[in-house]
Amino acid sequence: MTDRMWDRIRELLLCVVALMFLTVQSASAQSLLRDAETEAFLKRAFRPILEAAELTPESVHIYLIHDNSLNAFVMGGQNIFIHSGLILAADDINQLLGVVAHESGHIAGGHLRRRDETASASSMMSIVSMVLGAAAIAAGGGDAGMAIIMGGQSMAQSTYLKYSRIQESNADLAGASYLEKSGISGRGLIEFFEKLRQEEIMNHIRQNPYIRTHPLNRDRMMSLEGVVAASEFSETPPDAALNAEFLRIKGKLFGYTNKPSVTLTTFPVSDTSVQAQYARVYAYHKLLEWDAALAEIAAMEKAEPNNSYLYEFEGQILVENQRVNEALVPLRRAVALNPQETLILTALGQALVALDDNKYLGEALKHLELATALDNENTFAWYNLAIVYTRLNQPEFAHLATAERYNVMQNGHMAAMHATMAMDGLKEYTPKWLRAQDILYLNEALAKKQKKQKEKQRDGFSN
Repeated sequence: MTDRMWDRIRELLLCVVALMFLTVQSASAQSLLRDAETEAFLKRAFRPILEAAELTPESVHIYLIHDNSLNAFVMGGQNIFIHSGLILAADDINQLLGVVAHESGHIAGGHLRRRDETASASSMMSIVSMVLGAAAIAAGGGDAGMAIIMGGQSMAQSTYLKYSRIQESNADLAGASYLEKSGISGRGLIEFFEKLRQEEIMNHIRQNPYIRTHPLNRDRMMSLEGVVAASEFSETPPDAALNAEFLRIKGKLFGYTNKPSVTLTTFPVSDTSVQAQYARVYAYHKLLEWDAALAEIAAMEKAEPNNSYLYEFEGQILVENQRVNEALVPLRRAVALNPQETLILTALGQALVALDDNKYLGEALKHLELATALDNENTFAWYNLAIVYTRLNQPEFAHLATAERYNVMQNGHMAAMHATMAMDGLKEYTPKWLRAQDILYLNEALAKKQKKQKEKQRDGFSN
């Protein structure tokens, strides 16, 4: 009886490990969406709220995840992740700003650190219950032991979830105060919770409020209603200019994430708004109707001749249509109009590399080096820069660029390997040699840790 019980516990633990592994794999499968215009808009739109939360906007990183769900979250310090589905579901900019204000409340309140502390305490409570339960089982009290284990697990879960709900409520109120300081109505946040509530109703979600990580949406709305109603900005509509920018970004995202048939039904040619034009460009692009896509962009460029993002968009369509030589004209125009935009610099650098002609290497090197200097986490720029260095017969620089890329990707083994190869070819104690040394030191320990984790996973599944 005791042996069977221990075997069952071991099986359950292996199942938990497997589920955790699958969850990590699923999360990593979500792709980040990178778009220069969208990122620039989000940074500009969110700045007042971040400042109201007494955060440094330059230190807060915004990431857009390709996911249809209505969600946003904070992770790894001052990093805000927004699902594409949230932007597409938002009716106006204030609803998005409400969500960002809430997430800023988590950062300003130090909730991640405290949540980790609570999770650690809950985990310890869970572990203690398992040890005591196992001891009872070993002593012959199988039923009592399992009761101790299950009771401890339940108490640990309850403690963590209760604290999580308190954090969410505090972030709601903090977010409302940031909106107030920014002169923005908090109605958008309440309207977003109404969307979540409607989604729950449509999906027939019926969940015990005591086993939720978040408070019930109706309760959150009721808690915020009085606070928002008392604000002098309660009935202030969204900023017209900012909302117009939001709608065009939303149109661009809609066209990118939806099937062409859905896009063209939602935004027929009779709709001449910029939002509709953006959406249709992607629809035509997916249908391989290149001339129609370029015609839409040309119409937008005529209306906004100094918009760098439109020329970048045109260049992107031409590159993906294998018309790389033609793409150089709009991409160079985009860089001239916006010389500090890293994704535009990267797009031009990548196009120059794609031509596979050494006469363009100097120009590509200039743009890609600037792109990586402005944004050290731009992995695509590091990738293309390594190609340029290889073609210039500078393998030590190519290895350093590759080490930088893997360092961002947190691939300890590959980063350390290429950093070592870079150091072998670089002059000692020069800035680049020292940078390679830094990457090596940073990733040696990480490589060992990742190797041990893989071995544990392999041993766990093999058993």
